[in-house]
Amino acid sequence: MSGAQAKSAVICGCVGVIAEVSYEALKKRNTQGWLREFYDDLNVVVSRIREARKDCQSTSIGYHGNVVKLWERLAQEYELTGELLADFGSDQTSCHNPFNGGYYPAQLTFEEANSMMAKDPSQFKTLVQESLCRQVNAINKLACAGMYFWDYGNAFLLEAQRAGADILKPSENKFRYPSYVQHIMGDIFSLGFGPFRWVCTSGDAKDLALTDSIANQVLEEIIREGNVSDAAEEQYRDNIHWIKQAGQHKLVVGSQARILYSDQLGRTRISLAFNRAVNDGSLKGPVVISRDHHDVSGTDSPYRETSNVYDGSSFTADMAVQNCIGDSFRGATWVALHNGGGVGWGEVINGGFGLVLDGSEDAARRAETMLAWDVSNGVARRCWSGNSNANKTIRRSMQHDPKLNVTLPNAVTDETLLDEAFKGID
Repeated sequence: MSGAQAKSAVICGCVGVIAEVSYEALKKRNTQGWLREFYDDLNVVVSRIREARKDCQSTSIGYHGNVVKLWERLAQEYELTGELLADFGSDQTSCHNPFNGGYYPAQLTFEEANSMMAKDPSQFKTLVQESLCRQVNAINKLACAGMYFWDYGNAFLLEAQRAGADILKPSENKFRYPSYVQHIMGDIFSLGFGPFRWVCTSGDAKDLALTDSIANQVLEEIIREGNVSDAAEEQYRDNIHWIKQAGQHKLVVGSQARILYSDQLGRTRISLAFNRAVNDGSLKGPVVISRDHHDVSGTDSPYRETSNVYDGSSFTADMAVQNCIGDSFRGATWVALHNGGGVGWGEVINGGFGLVLDGSEDAARRAETMLAWDVSNGVARRCWSGNSNANKTIRRSMQHDPKLNVTLPNAVTDETLLDEAFKGID
């Protein structure tokens, strides 16, 4: 299991409940501090949910067992008591690889499943699909009662459909539930916001705390200036809330590293402020900046990151390649271009970078030049596909940066023109 969901639930003031079939994985996240408590008895889990909700207690509750049984128990509680114990729900099983360890069927124990997938893969596949149908049935009951469910972009909806689950809207060939990127994150990416990262090479926790403070000051200054859209300001405020709390939640496992959602303006100003702090000795060593692939520009993934690019180009890999190569000659210290990650091999191309801020004027120049490309490349692509957020964002970016010149698309006001243009073409 990932610890991110458990930790983020607490940061957001929620009661988070996460199921995990592997005791070792669950215990590890608890020991590391990502998960606050866990139980193997669903009666105890349900009791703790009720207690925490009643007491307005933010916590993360782990269930050592199969997520299908958790969903079914929550649905049963609603049927028996009328009490909806889950307001929001999603699934993060690795359904892009459901028959080789990405999804564990509810009918088997963890050990039994590991054995069967090797010895009898055909029967294992049958049980996985039966389990997916059970899971969807429970989710549907809770969703009808008011729970908001979304797909994480892990092929859960796709595999549920293949299994024959009741996952489509009645009389429509569309999924019942929104997808995390296509319907939620896509518009945030189109604002230019995504997971910006940095690592303090000194390895000193005090340096990380100082970078948190610097990032917070930069974002608050941007808001005070007032030259951002309402949608962008909302993102800035969310991330100010996050960065102020980051240190106290003890998120560091190895390197002294941090992640923060920001746009081109925020990333550039934060990077320049870091570089100045290295130059004047406030930070004991250089800072390496980077980002997640799950970002505005770095990934071509038609079933996740670029799923809300509707002009047909989502199935091309040009954006990730352009990002990687463009970053390389705009000053990145290193770049990477590779396949796979998140949704599986053959389904995604990722382009990434690392840039060392050593306090020099050259590092500052390279950061400004490279970050402008790294973010605006993706915003422009999304603008061309018709996203209104991206259109507004790239226009603002050109106002901030006179050197940025992006050809803006012309909206098709009469869609019958397209039909006329392609008439007679087989």
